[in-house]
Amino acid sequence: MFHHSIDSLRDFTTQHRWRLLALFAGVLIPLLFFGHLAEEVHSDGGLWFDVPVLELIHRHANPRRDAFVAFVTNWGGYLSVPVLLIVALGLWWRLHQGISAVFFSVSVAGSLAMNLAAKALFQRARPALWSSPAPAGNYSFPSGHAMVSMAIALALIFIAWPTRLRFPAIILAIPCVLVIGLSRLYLGVHYPSDILGGWSAAILWVTGVSFVLRRHRADQNDNVSPEIGIR
Repeated sequence: MFHHSIDSLRDFTTQHRWRLLALFAGVLIPLLFFGHLAEEVHSDGGLWFDVPVLELIHRHANPRRDAFVAFVTNWGGYLSVPVLLIVALGLWWRLHQGISAVFFSVSVAGSLAMNLAAKALFQRARPALWSSPAPAGNYSFPSGHAMVSMAIALALIFIAWPTRLRFPAIILAIPCVLVIGLSRLYLGVHYPSDILGGWSAAILWVTGVSFVLRRHRADQNDNVSPEIGIR
């Protein structure tokens, strides 16, 4: 009986290894990390390196960089989201990829809603170390720009994963997410823990959405591929 259970567990692990790996890396780790950040923000006001990192970045500020970073953070954030959603949804519907359209829209819209809810819950004040060239309102934790950009990037990577576009998607998405996150630190409107919190929450949400949609498809078709991705 014991050996039979071990064999069944091994078979299950082998058959679903990619899903289990995605569950661990995309849900469990981000959940634990976000919980740690939330505890630090609630109890101690943030991570110990929040202020030193901002001060280090601000030493390299100048008016020309201020203007460029303000442009990047505006068009890499909320201003571009509606345009990107319309273009992406129209393209996928035209290509008869309705599941990709649903996945992308739920990932992005859900990350926006989660961010607003989390900010209202934690109510962390934004940094006030210097006068920002692009000041922001509302609360600070987690960063909306970081969260939405990561949700967009990860959703696109998941969609492209079963295709030959997986590596171009990764190469394009990761630098964009990093630049947008760094821009928020440069402008002094977020702490590093805000950026990390936004990234981890987005990874958690998008991965969770992908599992829900895959489960829905599995209920309709028992031959769903075990690969990571949304087809």
